[in-house]
Amino acid sequence: QVQLVESGGGLVQAGGSLRLSCAASGRIFSNNVMGWYRQAPGKQRELVSTITSSSTMRYADSVKGRFTISRDNAKNTVALQMNSLKPEDTAVYYCRLFGVTTGDYWGQGTQVTVSS
Repeated sequence: QVQLVESGGGLVQAGGSLRLSCAASGRIFSNNVMGWYRQAPGKQRELVSTITSSSTMRYADSVKGRFTISRDNAKNTVALQMNSLKPEDTAVYYCRLFGVTTGDYWGQGTQVTVSS
């Protein structure tokens, strides 16, 4: 089993910044992917950004140039630096870790609210 604990959500004004962090613990094998997804009210959960254990990154078009993902393989942590936040970024953000051997796990979610 793997546990994911997120932190760093909150309320910020448009144009501001937040940093989300996620720490994974448990039986984690190498060659996995960590990432962030979000779900706004009334909408489906969507990919925000992912990063592989070899640091290949992927971003949703809506966040490119504003968000930066990073990870520490030794500590099994992933972070999402969010700059130039917009009201449309408001959502619950979920951390995810998945891999062929490790399995597929989600965090409990952290609320990000961007006021206009």
